[in-house]
Amino acid sequence: MPKTNDIRINGKRLWQRLMRLAEIGATGNSGVNRQALTDGEHAAWRLLIQWGEEAGLRASTDDAANLFLTLKGANPDLPPLMAGSHLDTQPTGGKFDGAYGVIAALEAATTLAENAITPERNIIAVAWMNEEGSRFAPGMMGSAVFSGDRSIEAVRRVRDSDGISTGAEIDRLHDAFEGVKKQPIGFHVFAYIEPHIEQDVVLEREQKTIGIVTGIQGKKTFEITVSGTKGHAGTVAMAQRRDAVFAFARMAHMLEEQIGHYDADVKLTIGRVEVHPNAPSVIPDKVVFRVDLRHPDNQALEECSASLKTLCIHHASPCEASVCELVSASANTFDAELQRKIRAAAQQRKLPAMEMLSFAGHDARYLAGHCPSAMIFIPCKDGISHDESEWAEPDDVVAGAQVLLDVLNTM
Repeated sequence: MPKTNDIRINGKRLWQRLMRLAEIGATGNSGVNRQALTDGEHAAWRLLIQWGEEAGLRASTDDAANLFLTLKGANPDLPPLMAGSHLDTQPTGGKFDGAYGVIAALEAATTLAENAITPERNIIAVAWMNEEGSRFAPGMMGSAVFSGDRSIEAVRRVRDSDGISTGAEIDRLHDAFEGVKKQPIGFHVFAYIEPHIEQDVVLEREQKTIGIVTGIQGKKTFEITVSGTKGHAGTVAMAQRRDAVFAFARMAHMLEEQIGHYDADVKLTIGRVEVHPNAPSVIPDKVVFRVDLRHPDNQALEECSASLKTLCIHHASPCEASVCELVSASANTFDAELQRKIRAAAQQRKLPAMEMLSFAGHDARYLAGHCPSAMIFIPCKDGISHDESEWAEPDDVVAGAQVLLDVLNTM
């Protein structure tokens, strides 16, 4: 291969493709609603496959509906290098979260192909299935199945709010792309790199262009069901009620008081609440809510989790509560050698860089248990993400993709 500085990505094409992809699922407020396994994601697949084929990349998938675009290497039997992220968004998401990593990986592979550079091993641009978890919960399904952290059977059983199963939608997607070759789940990977917007203000505040991600904080997700008794809002005395909403309110208050102030690093979010029967004159008999709990220290995460379960059970009275742990992902550390290569590439390009922890979860969390993995962060304006106003500057978008290419071109 030539020296790293000998080739540069096509920044104009990279930006144009990112904006073109954002047209699929575009909202009226400059955002994107392209949730997992919807028709919008089908359209995104078609576009990515077309762009890949134009550069000589071969499309394939697996039973978890992950999309792989492969640039053939000189020794295709060697474990491949992989880079990418995801195509799905939040319902009111932006143009960059996930999509940037996929397009940056595609651009890196395309640039190598255009320069007639044959890598030692295959290079794969990947789009993981359902990272966001906005339609099917929990998120990061594709990467978790690929890494062996979840079973495909369990993932296929999950249903969205309309009762449609993940399995049915995976099958529908595969039927739409029946000509795309199937790969086995969890094939051997030499290394994985995920470019992403930071989703925080650290790089922007420190005036750095490249974030060398050292790891991801731990996360647990819980679903709590509060069970009470239905009744007429006008006839049942307050002292006789088993009101699930009032029980939920007590639990939420105590969770914020006891766990939300555990220390300066804890993150506690109640992001979804369902009330049944959700009628204005009926005492609610059931509340189902989700808790997102995060901490960079695994011991602290376990302590907070134990407290959460105890608090929910205790403060549900006179109702009853059950606590189900949906996701348990320990804090992880990324590969030191890949971090070194990212740092060297940034220095060679004279791009200001810094080491940093990721406080948001990413598919790289699961890949880190499967192969050496790393992440490259670029700034996003005001740290805003999962929002239609999400924005990254074109120069930063190009810089992150160039660092990715440079790292891939040294491996």
